[in-house]
Amino acid sequence: MLDRIIEKSPAKLNLFLKIISKRKDGFHNIRSGVTLLNIYDEIIAEKNSKFSIKYIGDFAPINNNYDNCIIEKIFKFIKIKKPNYRFIIKKNLPVMSGLGSASSNAAATLRILEKLNLIILKDIYKFTKIGSDIPIFINLNDCLVRGIGDKITNQVFPKYYFLLVKPVSNCSTELMYKKLNTTNLIKKNEYDSNAINDYDSGNDFEKIIIKENNEIKNILKFLQNLDKKIFSGITGSGSCCFAAFDSYEIADNSLNLFKQSYPNLWSLVAENNC
Repeated sequence: MLDRIIEKSPAKLNLFLKIISKRKDGFHNIRSGVTLLNIYDEIIAEKNSKFSIKYIGDFAPINNNYDNCIIEKIFKFIKIKKPNYRFIIKKNLPVMSGLGSASSNAAATLRILEKLNLIILKDIYKFTKIGSDIPIFINLNDCLVRGIGDKITNQVFPKYYFLLVKPVSNCSTELMYKKLNTTNLIKKNEYDSNAINDYDSGNDFEKIIIKENNEIKNILKFLQNLDKKIFSGITGSGSCCFAAFDSYEIADNSLNLFKQSYPNLWSLVAENNC
């Protein structure tokens, strides 16, 4: 077996996110355009005398591990003997931000296990039971996502440069879904299409967040008023906000302007289609 494997664990951004319907099992059918970004966590697997998991990096938990660790969930789900490897998860991406870092970490771990010839990744959609975004990160392509994350169609999205901002506020995905007014969800025939259409814009969680969170409301207002931005919004169920631009120079200038008003927030420029 290999002594050391390093796997990149990229962030994702929802270009749009529509909640279509609530299912009988309590989950929600969605429709979302997802693009992958050139910012990453890293998963490092090193051969060792025993199995262990340790989180490090700027966004690691204080005790270097999570009580509800998604990597542990992966091993419990796939039901294989834990290998004698130390898994180090370097957290460069903010958590509870809508960038998908936990699901991305899980998918990167699965890719490592496949490289170690411990598993064969066939039915990637079964992993939605652990995290709805995991198939996206196993697929590792920009895509249109439907259902509960179990219907993925690869898509080519335009090249964008994104100004990303992580507010102080966090957003719990579970709590955000509970706040949805499901009586207003109307399923349109257009949402069944594999093709991007005129309904594919905006994020249905944005109205909820703006109503309840003044910090995010003010950040979104700032981003919406930036010169030469193409569109702006939140990714996933929040809390990360973004503005899209067609050149790095414009995005970087906007980043510098943003930092003048919000110097203490995590913010950077990332791009897709790298």
